[in-house]
Amino acid sequence: MTDQPVSRSDRPVVGRRTLLTSAAGLGVGSAVLLRSPTTWASPDSPVLWQRPGSSAAPRVAGLHTQFGADASREVVVSWHSTASVSNPRVQLGSPTDGFGRTQPADTSTYRDAQSGTEVQVHHARLADLRPDTDYIYAAVHDGAAAELGTIRTAPRGRAAFTFTSFGDQGTPTLGKLAGTSYVNDNLGSPFGADVTAGVERVAPLFHLVNGDLCYANLATDRVRTWSDWFENNSRSARYRPWMPAAGNHENERGNGQIGYSAYQTYFTVPDSGADATFRGLWYAFTAGSVRIISLNNDDVCYQDGGNSYVRGYSAGAQQQWLAAELATSRADPNIDWIVICMHQVVISTVDKFNGADRGIRESWVPLFDRYGVDLVVSGHEHHYERSHPIRGHQSNDTLTPLPVATGTDTIDTSAGTVHMVIGGGGTSAPSNKLFFSPPQCRVITGVGPVDPATGKRPPIYVMESAPWSAVRDPDHSYGFAAFDVDPGRPGQTTSIAVTYYAVNGPYGDLTPVDQFTLTRPRRSGPGQN
Repeated sequence: MTDQPVSRSDRPVVGRRTLLTSAAGLGVGSAVLLRSPTTWASPDSPVLWQRPGSSAAPRVAGLHTQFGADASREVVVSWHSTASVSNPRVQLGSPTDGFGRTQPADTSTYRDAQSGTEVQVHHARLADLRPDTDYIYAAVHDGAAAELGTIRTAPRGRAAFTFTSFGDQGTPTLGKLAGTSYVNDNLGSPFGADVTAGVERVAPLFHLVNGDLCYANLATDRVRTWSDWFENNSRSARYRPWMPAAGNHENERGNGQIGYSAYQTYFTVPDSGADATFRGLWYAFTAGSVRIISLNNDDVCYQDGGNSYVRGYSAGAQQQWLAAELATSRADPNIDWIVICMHQVVISTVDKFNGADRGIRESWVPLFDRYGVDLVVSGHEHHYERSHPIRGHQSNDTLTPLPVATGTDTIDTSAGTVHMVIGGGGTSAPSNKLFFSPPQCRVITGVGPVDPATGKRPPIYVMESAPWSAVRDPDHSYGFAAFDVDPGRPGQTTSIAVTYYAVNGPYGDLTPVDQFTLTRPRRSGPGQN
């Protein structure tokens, strides 16, 4: 397959090959070394680049990118090592003008409580970028070969673009020696590689990861598992931001006060103003006229799903932030769409799996209703399904969501929120063969006392009918969703065309399974364009 992306909008798409060929024309290859940075050095300076000599310096590993709060102006480039490095930095440039600007990277660390290994993650914050613009960059530290990437900033204001989403990936590698053979001890499978290849076929502006990234908390070697996950996904995440939500399997015993220090160290996401203990667990950013809000559901869920039970860990801080963020976003005349990215689910119609969680329904769904959230993408259940648009709930033990419409092709999200479960990112434990027929839902309404045999609080389930159930995919275990944003015209409607793709095989071959369109009135007011 080619590395040229398939264009899904009217905007010309510049392929990675074009950008990296431009870099190569400047004498930049994958096995080059940046010397000490000189801010805004001459891009064609012969002293800027040299081939690496023999060195004990660790390589640039796990290269990935994240957007800042304003995705049209801010990008963070990150990589990691398990040894100290000198002078980590990113050289930034353009396909036409070459490399010039140098940005030093800040280093964050955590020590894995299970292995004692210290991990260093280097984050270079690139600000004051131009909207809707392609950049090339090289990440490097002294003594290491530079790793190259490209990035495109988001448009500022209303414009067409595509983003993608899945959750529950795992790694495609074999991580534990059992006797004389290797097995995977973190729910990984080769399909985790296939789905990443599928995302690259679409070539979105950015990708949302709906929690349970690599299941490191199940692994014998947690640091190796994180490294394997980044090695698999760097072929995408170095070219487009992967914006994560923390799931229950990001909760690792001994790693930080509440267990998320690995996740918090690997990613630098937009600052929410949270205390240092909670940094990076919830955040928001804007791309075009879309506001993306990422949440950590373990704070409100009843289910005991991580290495430690952390329900209520923020003492209401996350919910207070969410209410303020939603109010601000919905009042902003430049924001049409509000999209929530989170892990655990409000809806699910499979048996013998996790089920829906009343904790989310009672804490956050009323806020989604009040401020007109358009779309929620989640994982946790390892299959694909979606709801009708919902508003309000029945007066029962499970707070059963109420559908406001039952059409499945075109949906007005100003009337209700659509929930999508997109948990087929690659885990070896799919749930698509477990659907209730007819649709029903197991809802966790609380937990029992700790079971001495497992050390976990068993969930208390209550069954409900599922009038909110719209579309389910029992036939495909793995896939992702793509979202094509159409800004529309002033005074009319804006839309998002949604396609859920099943992924087939190691080349990311795609089969459209579910296609529908979300619509809502386009906002009007100051700043409309």
